[in-house]
Amino acid sequence: MRRLLKIIKDQQGATAVEYGLILALIFLAMVGALTTVASTTTNMWNHVATEVTSV
Repeated sequence: MRRLLKIIKDQQGATAVEYGLILALIFLAMVGALTTVASTTTNMWNHVATEVTSV
């Protein structure tokens, strides 16, 4: 019983979970930003390729 109470009151696990959630949110934001940048860059290069071949 004491061991269970010790585990429940332990703050280290909660801190690790909080940091994990923060890292997950940062990762999701980065993936979203990179997806947008990749799409924009692809469209730019497709436009450049079209202009070069039309010359």
